[in-house]
Amino acid sequence: MIDQRPNAPRRYFVDAQGHRVLIGLSPEETAEFEALDVAATETLQITAETGMDKGAAAVDDVRWLELYSKHEGAWRVWIAQSQAERTQDLGFVNYV
Repeated sequence: MIDQRPNAPRRYFVDAQGHRVLIGLSPEETAEFEALDVAATETLQITAETGMDKGAAAVDDVRWLELYSKHEGAWRVWIAQSQAERTQDLGFVNYV
């Protein structure tokens, strides 16, 4: 099987300050999303090790999902637009 990860489109861009920003999110939302993502991983590990209830993390999970959904929707639109632009650039292809 061919590894296609090097050819996969990035889901972020780099801003003027050199920070990675997820498509569809602001720099602040990207930082919040990444912090929640790390916190969720740590919470799962602590919960598994100690048997603690995960109820306290539920609010963070909702916010993570909101940010992820916003990013995913914008990324899908961006991909569709990129593919449409590429198709227009192929003037030698006759689609009729």
